[in-house]
Amino acid sequence: MSFFPASGLYLMKSRGCVRSCVTITSRNLSSAPAPLAPPKLNSKLALFLYQRFHDVEQMVSWSSWLKRWTLRRKNVYYGYTQMHYGDNVAAAYYILCMKGRFRFAGQSDWFQTNYRGKFSWDFMNFRDVPIEEVDMSGTLINYSGLDNLESQQGLRSLSLRGCPEVDDWFLSHLHIFQDSLEELDLSHCSQITVGGLASLHRLRKLRRLGLSSLPRLQSPGLVRILLEEVLPHCHISGVEYSQGLDETGTDTGLQTETEINQLTEDHTYTQGPHRQTLTR
Repeated sequence: MSFFPASGLYLMKSRGCVRSCVTITSRNLSSAPAPLAPPKLNSKLALFLYQRFHDVEQMVSWSSWLKRWTLRRKNVYYGYTQMHYGDNVAAAYYILCMKGRFRFAGQSDWFQTNYRGKFSWDFMNFRDVPIEEVDMSGTLINYSGLDNLESQQGLRSLSLRGCPEVDDWFLSHLHIFQDSLEELDLSHCSQITVGGLASLHRLRKLRRLGLSSLPRLQSPGLVRILLEEVLPHCHISGVEYSQGLDETGTDTGLQTETEINQLTEDHTYTQGPHRQTLTR
């Protein structure tokens, strides 16, 4: 008789233990963290753009550094060539390396590169002949590279048409040719302003000046009038008197007055005992 109660008690205890284990297990399962939901489409797009933004930023930074390095390398001073072969050969070599072209004084043939960038070394035979005409159109010549041409004091013609690195600072250094330069083409140079053109009054022998398509000149017609005053013997082409004026003849440029004053003052200062130079 005592066995059954004991067995019954045992069963009851066993069932209570099982019930307790089930309860504890269910509580543990309920307290476990829920599985992560897949990211939404907006989050995926934001992450994608974030990663690509940094990729593009690094690419732009690298591209900018490469451009600066290329400009420095192309416009380096050819001092070694000048020391061993003379000024004329060094200047000629620089022009050809920049894919420009030139003509020696007293010669009718022009030296230039072919479509592959190759050129003839026959210019080495003209060590004692100065360069008379230079065409650097579309090249990356800048202010530093101009030092390679400084020795050519007989330079009569210089074309800088479409040179993206020619700016006001470059033009301020052209006074080194003030006793020889007769023709100058600055057409399609996007960085030139009236401040750079103001320094051209030093070119006393200039007879032809090309100024077409200069986007930073807001009143080209008035600038031409003032340039003709400071360069009375120079023929200016590429700019009409009416450019920058409306139908009533009123100036439409917002900075015209400042530009005119800058050009006039620069010319006035150079007539006195102290010459004012353009500074950056």
